[in-house]
Amino acid sequence: MCMDHGCHQSACRCAAARMEKFAQPCLLLLLRDHSAHGYELIRNLAQFGFAESDGDPGTIYRHLRRMEEVGLVTSHWETKAGPAKRTYFLTLEGAEALHAWARTLEHSKTRLEIFLARYREEHSE
Repeated sequence: MCMDHGCHQSACRCAAARMEKFAQPCLLLLLRDHSAHGYELIRNLAQFGFAESDGDPGTIYRHLRRMEEVGLVTSHWETKAGPAKRTYFLTLEGAEALHAWARTLEHSKTRLEIFLARYREEHSE
C-alpha cells in the first residue's frame, strides 16, 4: 500500500511522480554529453529505465521549459534541414544542478541499500 495516498496498486501514481521527478537529472546528464532536441532526449531516457509508455512527451517538454526558465538549460531553433527543431544545451548552472543531483542520488542510494539489506535479513529467515 502506498503511504502517500493509500493506493494498493503496485504501480501507484506516487511512483510515477517520483519517476517523473527523476527525469530532470537524467535530462541534465544527457545534455552534459551533447546538445539534443526534445525527441532525441525522450528516446534516450530509455537508458535510465524510462519506457516511451511511462509518460507523455509533453511532460518532458514541460521539464525542459521549466529548466530553461530557471537557467539550467538553454535552447535555440535549428532550421537548417527539414522541419525546425528546438535544440537544448546544458548551462553552467545546469552542470552545477546535475552535480547536486548526483550527490543527492548517491546519498539516497546508500540509504536504500541499507534499507534493502535490512529487509532481506528479515525475509531470509
